[in-house]
Amino acid sequence: MKANLRWKIPIILLVLLVSLAFFLPTFSKVKDSRIGEYLPDRQLNLGLDLQGGIHLLLNVEVEKAMERSLSQAGLDIRDDARENQIHVLRPSVNEDTKLEFTLLRSEQQGELEQLLSDRHPNLQIVDTEALEDDRIRYIMDYVPELKDEMHEMTMDQAVKTIRNRIDQFGLAEPDIRKQEENRVQVQLPGMDDPDRAIEIVGQTAHLEFKLVDEDADVRRAEEDGVVPPGSRLYYQVTEGPDDTESKQPIVLKDDTLMSGEHITNAHTAFDERNNPYVSLTFDSRGASIFERITGENIQERLAIVLDGEVYSTPVIQERISGGRASITGQFTVQEAHDLSVVLRAGALPAPVHIMEERTVGPSLGQESIERGVNSALIGGALVVAFIIFYYGFAGVVANTVLALNIILILAGLAGFGATLTLPGIAGIILTIGIAVDANVLIFERIREELRRGLSPRAAVQEGYNRATLTILDANVTTVIAAMILYQFGTGPVRGFAVTLTLGILASMFTAIFVSRVIFDIWIASRKPQTALNI
Repeated sequence: MKANLRWKIPIILLVLLVSLAFFLPTFSKVKDSRIGEYLPDRQLNLGLDLQGGIHLLLNVEVEKAMERSLSQAGLDIRDDARENQIHVLRPSVNEDTKLEFTLLRSEQQGELEQLLSDRHPNLQIVDTEALEDDRIRYIMDYVPELKDEMHEMTMDQAVKTIRNRIDQFGLAEPDIRKQEENRVQVQLPGMDDPDRAIEIVGQTAHLEFKLVDEDADVRRAEEDGVVPPGSRLYYQVTEGPDDTESKQPIVLKDDTLMSGEHITNAHTAFDERNNPYVSLTFDSRGASIFERITGENIQERLAIVLDGEVYSTPVIQERISGGRASITGQFTVQEAHDLSVVLRAGALPAPVHIMEERTVGPSLGQESIERGVNSALIGGALVVAFIIFYYGFAGVVANTVLALNIILILAGLAGFGATLTLPGIAGIILTIGIAVDANVLIFERIREELRRGLSPRAAVQEGYNRATLTILDANVTTVIAAMILYQFGTGPVRGFAVTLTLGILASMFTAIFVSRVIFDIWIASRKPQTALNI
């Protein structure tokens, strides 16, 4: 027996030390102390229902993503047609989200349709209409299978982009997941600034570089809506020193010379006047494109457009190599930081709109915590007192392993970065009951063996042997049920499943292994015929 204790006791001490290392940083006094410098940088995260936070329900405009994709497909068709000497007027996406363009010479219809079949198999001709002057209008759309796939990809990319932004924002355990009808639910525990959250999450961050149309009459464009073909009216928003915004009209050429898909990094920097701006770094292809653009358009103004709003229009002085650019404007440091975050995390594939915004106050969470703690203390005290009264020394052992059980659960939650929610607390309370049941089962078996006349050592050994299989069988089936809950459940249900699984694993370790070691230590330190208080 003593030989077994030589390796069992170090295992228990090691598990206890590791658990304390992950559990103690949860307390701010420990984390901020000198000891905290040597502990893991993790702590128990509280969910939205315990520490408060923000709940957002977003609607993803999947149709916009489809429209952009069709618009790009139209440009590709135009380029392919030009390459083959086929005359096609500028393609556009109509109100029904279909691609529309005109073939100028009907005798090229066969060539055009063969080109479409060869190079654009994902598009199908929805309708054709013969027009005057020997022209043919085409209406095209994606094949149905591709539309379904693009819808799914758009939603997945939206969730991934939002998660990237939130991760870079430094929030722990955000809950972001798809819902039906193009909706995404976002829960941000611990965040109390809904405006900033909405700005971070909802910004599409579609970055484009366009040339300023210097020949356009800005006044006529603004007042009469007259802009040259191939150009469009935009506005550059500037903020004055008294926080007033002014919109400056500006006409840009439609062609996008480069988009933000080539951005590899974005961060906040400061100019010589200590004004913040956003510095961009492009990948190798982006660097090559940007160098070509700047080389071909020296002394022209290059507009940097983000989500349809012009941020700056610097004059290109020289060819810019090295793959770097900057976005300047009347930024505060926080605005420049947030813009860097959304650019670094990538653009949303489609605009999103806030459908529901709800702020959960921390006072409600604090009240829940206090009630939960009080309930646990009262219930725990009654259980502790009853077990000691009913089982004597064995009851003390049961309470000791029960305390260790709770530490293991909380340390496990902190170590795995899980979030404790109200359903999670329910899971912990349930596993405490399961742990007590396991001890009761073992102790009753030991009592039976003692009544049969076995010695304390033999009774303990036989009692554990008989009870262990029963405990394992019951707990394994519960763990399987918890895994199914985690796989198919949503946020609160998953939190319950995680705490339940951790609690059962901790319960089996403490009830079967640790309590047995305590009994073995007691037996080894007593004479063989000493009565066991159980």
